[in-house]
Amino acid sequence: MSKSKTLSAAGITISIVGALFFVELVSGFLQGYYIPIIPDMVRWLHLNGAGVDDANFNVFEGMQLLVAAIVVPIMAKLGDMYGHKKILLISAAVTAAATWSLLWANSFWMFLIAWSLQGFLTVWLPLEIALIFDKARRSNIAASATRKAAAWLIVGLESGAIIGALAAGRLFKMFGGGILEGESIDTNAAEIGARLDGSIPLTLMVPAIMVTAVILVIWFAVPESQPTPGRSLDWVGFSILTIALLLITSGLSLLKPDLHEGAGAPFWVYAVIIIGLLTLIPFAKWTGKQEDPAIDLKVMKRPTLWPVLACAGLIGISLLGAQAPMSTYAGTVHPEYGLGLDSSDISYLIGVYLISMIIGAILFPSLSKWLTPRYAMVIGAALVFLGYGMLIPFHLSVVEVMINMATLGVGAGILMGAMPSAAAAAAPKEQTGIATGLTNTTKTIGGAFASAMFAVVLTIGTVQGASQIIAPLAGYMWVWGICAGGALLAGILLLASPKDAFGDNPDADSATEITENSTIS
Repeated sequence: MSKSKTLSAAGITISIVGALFFVELVSGFLQGYYIPIIPDMVRWLHLNGAGVDDANFNVFEGMQLLVAAIVVPIMAKLGDMYGHKKILLISAAVTAAATWSLLWANSFWMFLIAWSLQGFLTVWLPLEIALIFDKARRSNIAASATRKAAAWLIVGLESGAIIGALAAGRLFKMFGGGILEGESIDTNAAEIGARLDGSIPLTLMVPAIMVTAVILVIWFAVPESQPTPGRSLDWVGFSILTIALLLITSGLSLLKPDLHEGAGAPFWVYAVIIIGLLTLIPFAKWTGKQEDPAIDLKVMKRPTLWPVLACAGLIGISLLGAQAPMSTYAGTVHPEYGLGLDSSDISYLIGVYLISMIIGAILFPSLSKWLTPRYAMVIGAALVFLGYGMLIPFHLSVVEVMINMATLGVGAGILMGAMPSAAAAAAPKEQTGIATGLTNTTKTIGGAFASAMFAVVLTIGTVQGASQIIAPLAGYMWVWGICAGGALLAGILLLASPKDAFGDNPDADSATEITENSTIS
């Protein structure tokens, strides 16, 4: 392949990344924007008679994760079949419709549906990675170009999360929101409700406008990938997989001890999870008989691909499952442990974590070039292991926790950029989308398992403090130990992949012959 062809492919990939960087910036903005104003959204829904409080807002979060787990593999497969841009555009349109609907969703069910459908944005990154890899495939630098692109997309994602988190509270106050000093929701409900009716919709309009802009950017600035003709969607296989994921994730969301009764989850909750896991058996048997299955398990068992998917699930434990425990530990007021930080100080701690993830994402391509992608991913897993492992002995001061969170954040940033690009490099060209999508699905399931486990270990031995229910230090140590153990196992499994995995040596499945007079489009 000529040098001019290589440079042409790289140049086109860079032009695509510029547009997709904005898409991921908005994705991160949405994911960070709502967190600071959740209490005010709860008040708004409560005063409108929706019957929502701080505790059952978790239902909305759980349903969004469930929707994400279900739609990502289906949408990713459709991207392989019909073109990744088309499906990215559809997912952006669904997300935009859901985001606009939040402005008027002042009842429980309307808000639940709109909030859940925002889960479609989780398929953006896998489709973007597949699209970039498709364009870079025609060069001999497809894997490294995709790694660099993925790194910048993660930078966009995490930068957007920081901007969103910082912007939300300020915009909410600018639009006249918030409770004034001396006001009580019990005695001043009418005044507070009137202000929220004016300020909440205006505040929620900002992300809606940004998602609408995403549709335009994708439409005009992102080229289509080359779909694989003659393929079909395995509706039966995806239906069985959907049922399995529905049962597993629903059961996990209910797997929490009863704090008031001091009892664990009822037997039927465990039965739901077990039935969901058993449902994967007929799914495997069905897909094994199909020419074009929902998920080709033979491909997923490739020595270059299964370690990446396993890594995604194990790292999902810390990426998704440990966020809430870290936040509650930082806010815990206890004479022997906890940091006793208020919400604004906690946001700075989270900011350090997000910035360190950006640093890790930027470092990943250079580490891959210096060491090989496999060892770069192992280093990422090792840093996550080190960060959480060091929290066990060093957790009593803000400086100690901040250093440890920065360490594990760099590792998480490396892996966030590495996993989808590694899956794209390891999969055959007709399954790039589904492979990258499965890294997201397994990460979500890993996070759901972790959330259930952490809910259990943090409620064993809880005590009533002066102003909060305090989880025991032993529970937090279990959380950190499980996160460290998951990262350690992920690093070991990555070592099981071939030494030259995820590199720029295309195999027969992914190489595309280019004649001297051909063009890259």
